[in-house]
Amino acid sequence: MDILSVLAVAAAIFAGLAAGYVLHRRMATKRIGDADALAKRIVEEARKEAQAQKKEILLEGQDDLFNQKREMENEYKEREREVKARERKLEEMTIRLEEKLEKATEKERDLLQAEKQLARKERELAETEEFLQTRLEEHEQRLSQVAGLTPEEARERLFGEIEAKTRHEAARMIRQIETQAHESADRKAKEILCNVIQRYAGDYVNEQTVTAVTLPNEDMKGRIIGREGRNIRALEAATGVDLIIDDTPETVILSAYSPLRRQVAKMALERLIQDGRIHPARIEDIVQKCELEMDAKVREVGEQATFDAGVHGIHPEIVRMLGQLRYRTSFTQNVLQHSLEVSALCGMMAAELGMDVKKAKRAGLLHDIGKAVDHEVEGPHALIGADLAKKYNENQDIIHAVAAHHEDQRPSTALAVLVQAADSISGARPGARKELLENYVKRLEELEGIATGFEGVSKAYAIQAGREIRVMVNSDNVDDDATYLLCKDITEKIEKNLTYPGQIRVTVIRERRAVGFAK
Repeated sequence: MDILSVLAVAAAIFAGLAAGYVLHRRMATKRIGDADALAKRIVEEARKEAQAQKKEILLEGQDDLFNQKREMENEYKEREREVKARERKLEEMTIRLEEKLEKATEKERDLLQAEKQLARKERELAETEEFLQTRLEEHEQRLSQVAGLTPEEARERLFGEIEAKTRHEAARMIRQIETQAHESADRKAKEILCNVIQRYAGDYVNEQTVTAVTLPNEDMKGRIIGREGRNIRALEAATGVDLIIDDTPETVILSAYSPLRRQVAKMALERLIQDGRIHPARIEDIVQKCELEMDAKVREVGEQATFDAGVHGIHPEIVRMLGQLRYRTSFTQNVLQHSLEVSALCGMMAAELGMDVKKAKRAGLLHDIGKAVDHEVEGPHALIGADLAKKYNENQDIIHAVAAHHEDQRPSTALAVLVQAADSISGARPGARKELLENYVKRLEELEGIATGFEGVSKAYAIQAGREIRVMVNSDNVDDDATYLLCKDITEKIEKNLTYPGQIRVTVIRERRAVGFAK
């Protein structure tokens, strides 16, 4: 091979290498451009996605702010309604207080007017007495001068004449004074009675209109109240009962006049506590279930009462009302149990008198049926019960016996008198109508305190549940005759200072002992 060939081959190789290098560089440049475009596209897409996410986050934040604003507005409106309701209550209380103040002012004005009238009449009587005394002296002088009578004889004759002339006028004045005294006494008695009712009604009302529910722990109070009080408001709205949550440990007080509503609220609250899920929707569901169960239970109790009394064919609605009486008390005596007792007593007395026993039992069982709805209907419960009996087609004798058992109507049948007597017997039996323990103990202490306050009394014991007091006197200081006077004085003081049902027997005992020792 010559040099030219070698050079040609080398030139060809060099040219190929140069062409390959150029081609490789172009391909690398193209790949770099494609990579840059891809990177720019990825960056652009990432930027767009980031902007979309940013907008989505902003929208979500705006939604949250809107929801929070709406909740705040609802809460504000709810509080505003509560404030307005409290303002209305305060206005109503202010109006009632102003009315009471006006009535008190008017009564005070009437009393002052009456006192002025009495004072004027007393002055008139004094002036009349002075005038009569002057005329009497003048007549005495004239009679002594004219007739020559002694002063004693003239006085007797003058007294006879004056007595005859002034008898009619004195009778008229006495009648007028007695009428005014009766009116004043009646008004004063009503005021005293109102004051007594205000002083002594509190404990009894509290005892009869509240129910206590025991909680497992103190934390449960917060769950019952709920967030911002929504649970307790839902429970009060669903049951119509006021919940009182105070410092009493592990206890919630349910307050309502209707015993049925209190019982439903108690059942619902106990189930909610046991279940543990306490929120408005759950509360409404539980209350509805408890109301249905209570209605069924009331009907069952009424049917059992008719079965126990042996009275059949009563309208289902009256049977339901009889069941309601199980949750009603009168002077702390259960009204349903009282009705069953009256029914049994009426039946026994009717059997002794040869009357219709079934009718007597029926009248006794239904005599207090008006107490099932007397908190919803105005009027005496006897007349309400008579209207109910008439509405559900009871016999006319039954209707009259129900209406007349408290003298709201004059009893005109033997059955009505029988129901009256049985009602009195059931209410007056020992232990039927309980008292609050505090009031009972206080009355016994006052009774014994009155007796021991007399001189000569050594000991006094109240027995027979306060229906009798036995007084032991010191035989050295009180003789047999003085015991009768002491008994009378104690009786009068008890009548004056105490208020009690029925009567209290006072027994004064004077014992004389002689003790000797045989040695």
